[in-house]
Amino acid sequence: METMTTTAHLRNLRMSPRKLRLLVDLVRGAGASQAVTQLQFSHKIAAKPLVKLIQSAMANAAHNHNLDPESLRIREAYVNAGSIMYRFTPRAMGRSAPIRKRTAHITVVLEGMVAEGKAKKKKTEEKKEESNENPKSEIRNPKEIQNSKI
Repeated sequence: METMTTTAHLRNLRMSPRKLRLLVDLVRGAGASQAVTQLQFSHKIAAKPLVKLIQSAMANAAHNHNLDPESLRIREAYVNAGSIMYRFTPRAMGRSAPIRKRTAHITVVLEGMVAEGKAKKKKTEEKKEESNENPKSEIRNPKEIQNSKI
């Protein structure tokens, strides 16, 4: 059997990367369905977007690459810092201090075996089948169309 990988990204999540890394480190290397189960029982708020991202990666793997959902495991998972929004708060003696609202980019790479008996058709074969099923209608002269309406 052949192994393949599929990737899912979550960009500009309005959550600190430090909080997300705690959970990403917890599920890295685990089976995808086991990771989802483990995160669903986590009390951390960062678990919810991470669960949705892993489920999206699982759906991508099944739909785009015909990977067996049971064989999927998290090969890579990492969190990078995104852009930082700066807001300012007043401080003593007319000064101000910055408040940093951080964002994060999460990447999950799943690896799994290609499901047997689900070989994906090539695009050219699909186009040939469509052209055989729906033959193009005959193109008529515009003058004939005008005459038929009168």
